[in-house]
Amino acid sequence: MSTLLSPLWHGYRDASLILRVSLALVLGVVVGLVGGPTVAEWLAPLGELLMRLLKFIILPIVLFTLMAGINQGRAGSLGRIGRKVFLYYLATSALAIAVGLAVATLLSPGEGMSLEGAGSVSVPDNPGILSVVLGIVPNNIVAAFAEQDLLGIIFVALVFGLAVAKMRQSESQAELGEKLYGLIEALNAATLKVMGGILHVVPIGVFAIVVGTVAEQGLSTLLSLGDMVVVLYLALGVQLLVYLGLLKGFGVPARAFFREARTPMATAFATQSSSGTLPLTLDAASRLGLPRSLYGFSLPLGATLNMDGAAIRIAISAVFAANVMGAPLDWSSMLQIVVVGTLISVGTAGVPGAGIVMIATVFSQVGLPIEAVALLTAIDALVGMGCTALNVTGDLVGTAVIGRSEGERIEARAAPQATAAAGQGDAS
Repeated sequence: MSTLLSPLWHGYRDASLILRVSLALVLGVVVGLVGGPTVAEWLAPLGELLMRLLKFIILPIVLFTLMAGINQGRAGSLGRIGRKVFLYYLATSALAIAVGLAVATLLSPGEGMSLEGAGSVSVPDNPGILSVVLGIVPNNIVAAFAEQDLLGIIFVALVFGLAVAKMRQSESQAELGEKLYGLIEALNAATLKVMGGILHVVPIGVFAIVVGTVAEQGLSTLLSLGDMVVVLYLALGVQLLVYLGLLKGFGVPARAFFREARTPMATAFATQSSSGTLPLTLDAASRLGLPRSLYGFSLPLGATLNMDGAAIRIAISAVFAANVMGAPLDWSSMLQIVVVGTLISVGTAGVPGAGIVMIATVFSQVGLPIEAVALLTAIDALVGMGCTALNVTGDLVGTAVIGRSEGERIEARAAPQATAAAGQGDAS
């Protein structure tokens, strides 16, 4: 048996990750449609295993990557990079809503439909931007780690990373600071080694998750609100073209960028989790040659705050609900959606049911029926897959663009630690 399995394992291990993930997506759709809920239930533990492994590695990879990155760069540049990251996230979120409104207004999803039988939806309170800003500082470090509060973890990494950097520059504490930095680098290398092993599980978990999603949704859901789904994916495609323009404008090689970005994009599409995909996104940024001091900050922050795909979903959902009501949006309402939607997409970061919060809050601001949100929950998984993939792409594009603005040269190359771990695997 081992003689038979060994060539299969070596063939699986040596194939490129994106090839394995792509095949997993295609096979997942086929098996989900043919096998249905029964097969999906059998495979569910494999998908759960992947999500657990990715969540397991998030804390150390964010903490050690950012702490090591701060000590490799200049502390003075951190504030400048931070301003660029926030400006990019706000600007692209507003642009994404504008793109969604333009595409939806042109194609008019929801015309001829009604809210009969739509039901109701429970909407959590929107905490607002101020609460999110205050929430960056955790009350308890242990609680922030236990709850995987990314904003809190980023804050801890920044504070202690800067402290270690100051110690290294101090005459009295330089030796101790260097020892701490060496320990952080060693822990970061060990984390990347573990990450290399987890990469082998990604295609298997993606396959199981896609089977479950397709089996649960089925063709009937897609057909019932098909125009909404089609319009949303068209808008996501337009936003991708915007990203391509940004990459070209800043001199980022698009072919090299998407070669490295496609694995986290595909994984985000399957898992519908920007945070869960974060380890793969960080790995892609490393392979592009971006500095850890940049991507260690921008990508965890983007996984929490930057939601271009969700912003497009807000816009198209608003146009859809207005058309269902038979009262298309005017220019004033559209402008209000752009402003409110941009702020809400940041203000609801990290809240359970964030998509419902964002859409329902915008609806209430412009006088659209909250009941329409319940109608849209039927296609939540279908639209969530594409939106999450775009969220992750937007984070990586922003990191690459900001890297180029800082004079970094970007080219696809192997990240030594992660690649070595992924390549060696377990040959036994």
